[in-house]
Amino acid sequence: MHAPHDSSAPLPGSDTFDPQSGSRLERLVFNHRRAVMILCALLTLLFGALAASRLTLNASFEKMIPRSHPHIQNYLAHREDLRGLGNALRIVVENPSGSIDAPAYLDALKKIHDEVFLTPGVDRAWVKSLWAPGVRWTEVTEEGFRGGPVMPDNYDGSPAAIEQLRGNIARANLVGNLVGKDMQSSMIVAPLLDRDPATGERIDYRQLAQAIEQIRARHEGPALRLHVIGFAQLVGDLIAGLLQVAIYFGLAAAIATAIIYGYTRCVRSTALVVACSLVAVVWQLGLVAALGFELDPYSILVPFLVFAIGVSHGAQKMNGIMQDIGQGAPKEVAARFTFRRLFLAGVTALVADAVGFGVLMLIDIAVIRDLALTASLGVAVLIATNLILLPVLLSYCGVSAAAAERSLKADKPGSVSHFVLAGLARFTERRWATVTIAVAALLSVGGYLVSTKLQIGDLDPGAPELRADSRYNRDNAYVTGHYALSSDTYAVIVKTEKEGCLKYDTLVEADRLAWTLQQVPGVQTTAALTQAVRQITAGSYEGNPKWLTIARNQDTLNYGAQQASVNNPDLFNTDCSVMPVIAYLADHRADTLDRVGAAAADFAAAHSTPERQFLLAAGPAGIEAATNSVVRKAWTQMLLWVYAAVTVLCFITFRSWRAVVVAVVPLVITSVLCEALMVALGIGVKVATLPVIALGVGIGVDYALYLLSVQLQQQRAGATLILAYAQALRFTGKVVALVGVTLAAGVATWALSPIKFQADMGVLLAFMFVWNMVGAVLLIPALSYFLLPEGVMARRRASATLTPVVSV
Repeated sequence: MHAPHDSSAPLPGSDTFDPQSGSRLERLVFNHRRAVMILCALLTLLFGALAASRLTLNASFEKMIPRSHPHIQNYLAHREDLRGLGNALRIVVENPSGSIDAPAYLDALKKIHDEVFLTPGVDRAWVKSLWAPGVRWTEVTEEGFRGGPVMPDNYDGSPAAIEQLRGNIARANLVGNLVGKDMQSSMIVAPLLDRDPATGERIDYRQLAQAIEQIRARHEGPALRLHVIGFAQLVGDLIAGLLQVAIYFGLAAAIATAIIYGYTRCVRSTALVVACSLVAVVWQLGLVAALGFELDPYSILVPFLVFAIGVSHGAQKMNGIMQDIGQGAPKEVAARFTFRRLFLAGVTALVADAVGFGVLMLIDIAVIRDLALTASLGVAVLIATNLILLPVLLSYCGVSAAAAERSLKADKPGSVSHFVLAGLARFTERRWATVTIAVAALLSVGGYLVSTKLQIGDLDPGAPELRADSRYNRDNAYVTGHYALSSDTYAVIVKTEKEGCLKYDTLVEADRLAWTLQQVPGVQTTAALTQAVRQITAGSYEGNPKWLTIARNQDTLNYGAQQASVNNPDLFNTDCSVMPVIAYLADHRADTLDRVGAAAADFAAAHSTPERQFLLAAGPAGIEAATNSVVRKAWTQMLLWVYAAVTVLCFITFRSWRAVVVAVVPLVITSVLCEALMVALGIGVKVATLPVIALGVGIGVDYALYLLSVQLQQQRAGATLILAYAQALRFTGKVVALVGVTLAAGVATWALSPIKFQADMGVLLAFMFVWNMVGAVLLIPALSYFLLPEGVMARRRASATLTPVVSV
């Protein structure tokens, strides 16, 4: 690896340069430049065609959940028996100017029900609404039980039929459940299949959401409003928001181009840097399509990140070539010298980037693993596009003479750049170093105290993936405000032997569990087979309230369960070996889920027996609680692994534990401050925000590699700390600042996204990129004063062997 070139030493010209010099890779690349360009052009066309023809946008319910978690395994094992407690759409049809007993409203509701019923992906056997024949009423009369479908068989829209419907709704106790509390709306509940039974293919949520959107468009108007909630609708809204991503991608490209051009004032080299970064994105998307993967609302962000990293890599290559051309080297010679200096350095830094992505593979959530794999592919293609292709293209195009001349004048005494670099070099002095470390320590302590309040999971009602004023969250607020039973259901699975759920002891224990959950703050109410059996039993004895209990007589229990299953077939499965105890929650905030989960787990541990088991957990809230558990564990593991990997990488590079401390401390401080920022912004640790710290650390360590490697090389060559750091600033420091600004600007455009978690990730990553850069520039010299003084470096000088990393 070459040191920064001495400006006083002449560079060889085209006539004196030996094309057979350099490494085998350099000779292979630069002695066959046309072949390299043709190969890259063909690959770009191939991957572009693959991306255009095969790449799709979708999301999977199962990919969003940790499948290996015991609670999720319980749910998946009994999913067929719990159809109404998994992935379902809830469509509320509102009559804003009247009530649900208006004939026109009921006719429209029937049409919507039928269209939803026939929508591909809907589990038709479990669809519920006023028009569903399985939604029934029961009452006790002098002659015994009477019942039937809520919607009268002979409904014809007449006043008599309307009056009969009102009575049936009251008898079935549907107000607050399938009927709004103000009687102005009713709900269609449509559980969803995981796969299309006709084709066997996984349900395409984008198509499903479009089908629901078409239903909404056909029927919604001044006299009718639709409110749709559920995972499929959420994914549909997310994918619709992703279509705006192209705008932000273009904005990010424009900002990066402006930053690079502002630094170089050279059109041709700026265009090449941006073009090679875009080629990397095309290759990445083509590889994703070729491997059969899909883009989802999380991995769609990776191309942005790859583009920003690519621009940063390109800036270093362009800067090196510009300096060599300014010293008189021909374009090809300058490109080869820059390749020699920076290729191994770039690969090493890309490994650091890959560490941040690779650690995410340890997280047991498929969507995060897909993000990690997609990002790793992007890092891999950057080696070819920005470390090989870009220098080859620059060997033909070079940079403008004016840009090369400016690069030499920029550091001369009296220039702004020289003044800034001289000021930064002061941080190697004792007083400045002491103050800097003291300020950093105070920020760290303050940030840590704030970060202790960081919570796992959602902190807001509705869908935190979308903004509070989004249509989905407005619909969710309407449903929550007008229905007593929320969509945030937490279900404990009671598993017994065949017909075991009809036994007295099992029903009593299930009833105790329902009562226990109902006492937990945040639980609206509970539902279970036991409540229905009580009501049927009392009805069998003329409604006498003393019989509102769980009878010990098995025949009475059998009759009660049989009658209950007529109106509520989802209270237990076919052979009565599985039944849920459902808690309806006021919200799905992290603290609510923690309280309910703790109460359910304590009860299950104390009351489970070989005859009956209480298994956690089903329902949207139960699944989210399990996901929060995995995220909580993964958060700590991820931090430990990413810092362990970065520490090992730095030690291999620097061969000094003192240098490792100097490099890693700024990263740790930035991570602590980022957690404090999450608390200040009300952002919890969720699937969406989990990757942020790992990405920030993996990419942020590049700044330390840029500066510290050159500084150590100069110190081990005999330079004083202040001179070594000044040389590092001149050679890589300016581009370090450029890289930090470019990366931050690239991801900051995400803040404009209508998808809130994308905006959150953009803000957090921009914060980490900027503060990692600032921390590296200020803390590395300050820490070096105490940990890497001249005396220590002199003792290492004779035996130290360093491979410097001077570029991304």
